[in-house]
Amino acid sequence: MVRWLQYTTGTVSVLLLIASISLLVAHVFENTLYLQVKEAAVLKNGTDSFDVWKNPPPPVYMQFYFFTVTNPQEVLDGDRPAVEQKGPYTYREYRPREEVAFLDNGTKISAVTSKSYIFVPEKSIGDPHVDMIRTVNIPAVTLMERTENSAWNRTAAALMLITCGEGMFLTRTVHELLWGYKDCALSYAHIFDASIDSTFGLFYKMNATHDEEYVVLSGAENYQDVSKIVEWRGLQELKWWTSDSCNKINGTDGTYFHPLISKDETLYMFSSDLCRSLYALYESNVNVKGVSAFRFVPPAKVFANATENPDNAGFCVPAGNCLGSGVLNVSRCKQGAPIILSSPHFYQADKKYVDDIDGMRPNKEAHETFLDINSLTGIPVRMAKRLQVNVYVRQVHGFIMPENIKSMVFPVMYLNESVEIDDESARKLMSILRESSVVVNIPYMIMALGVVFGIIFIVISCKTQRLYPRREEGTPEEAGPLIRTS
Repeated sequence: MVRWLQYTTGTVSVLLLIASISLLVAHVFENTLYLQVKEAAVLKNGTDSFDVWKNPPPPVYMQFYFFTVTNPQEVLDGDRPAVEQKGPYTYREYRPREEVAFLDNGTKISAVTSKSYIFVPEKSIGDPHVDMIRTVNIPAVTLMERTENSAWNRTAAALMLITCGEGMFLTRTVHELLWGYKDCALSYAHIFDASIDSTFGLFYKMNATHDEEYVVLSGAENYQDVSKIVEWRGLQELKWWTSDSCNKINGTDGTYFHPLISKDETLYMFSSDLCRSLYALYESNVNVKGVSAFRFVPPAKVFANATENPDNAGFCVPAGNCLGSGVLNVSRCKQGAPIILSSPHFYQADKKYVDDIDGMRPNKEAHETFLDINSLTGIPVRMAKRLQVNVYVRQVHGFIMPENIKSMVFPVMYLNESVEIDDESARKLMSILRESSVVVNIPYMIMALGVVFGIIFIVISCKTQRLYPRREEGTPEEAGPLIRTS
């Protein structure tokens, strides 16, 4: 009985070890798990992934920080501007996808993302209806830029500004600067050009609205294409830039990614706020509420000028008119307004932009855009999009108002659009990850069981040897007959 048990445990140990090694080499359980993950990621009615894509559960917060000018007269006289940062003014952002329709046998989905904002006092410093900001008069600067090349239009614009008593700087509440106010000069301009809106605001017409229709891939044909944008506003490519590569619409909208993301991957995203596509690369491993994630960040090369990154030459508008690294001229997609975008406080931009403004203090932790993504599911567990709105100011021919002002990229405000997975979603995701970990580790469990049987086999073998010791063989003389004949 003991020997039978010995042989059985030994045999089972060998079989378990062989089976575990075979499963590991063939990646059986791993491939099974990955197949399930790929199938679950496809956007189709009745699935958890589709519900998450349609109505993202974690709360999104939009924080606005404004720069108020403390020495306006000195700036007009040609001195360096000094600014103070105010904020944050925090809003809860709601962005469900609406008007959802499946196209081409479920391989594509069309939808609009409606955004609405609700002020959150407890997460803010200050009252947007009370706090006053002195900043660049963007409508006035825009009128000057748009009419510079026409003597008649330039004269008309100058008369509008004089009549309205408008100068290079204005003082308005945070609420007005964000959501809109009736501008005197723009009201006059609207009489001559109906395309010019008489109301101006940095987020005017962006509350309870959407930025038109997106068409994305559902992932039914390739899981890596899930949520990838193929059309925006009915266009398959942009029309603002001067090269085909810069006009490409690449990647997702940055809120949803395919599963099974690797560290070597390049994540492409399209941002309608930036009017362009960009990409992010792996930086480090992080942990968010117990969920492991890869941190991806856009490298400095994404916003480098054409000298450092020739691929960005198409972002120079007009062609050949290139700014320094870290800033992007988006005037063509902002109705001609001289808007320059950058990271907050000109983080990763040329030093000259930081030096031009007293009050700029760029740092990685507060001003870098990043995405923390769970690699198995592709779910973003934490992310922050940080973007600064600047205005290009200069002496404009034919206008007296900015006669001595220096040419510079002038900061107006920056935003931090952030999201972090909520506790309930984190618990659900942790449960999925634990189950997945068990499945992937089944071969190791089998191997461990094989080792345990191996140890039992060794113990039984040792005991068997003690209970049934082998007879010792003697010398040839001792093994001979007791009575010898010769």
